[in-house]
Amino acid sequence: MSTATYTVTGMTCGHCVASVTEEVEQVAGVTAVDVDLKTGAVTVTSEAPVDDALIRSAVEEAGYALQA
Repeated sequence: MSTATYTVTGMTCGHCVASVTEEVEQVAGVTAVDVDLKTGAVTVTSEAPVDDALIRSAVEEAGYALQA
């Protein structure tokens, strides 16, 4: 198991959290996603390390940005 935490900007409500969670969960290998609206922290648990570019793409697909 691998865990990585990212910071997502632009989320303001529960719908934002649901959108980001839904998109990131679709990335191959991801087993769990935990989003903290207050801090913007997104913790991704996966079977093996996931390419950051895939997480970035999923977050952008949801309409938000991954902080550099």
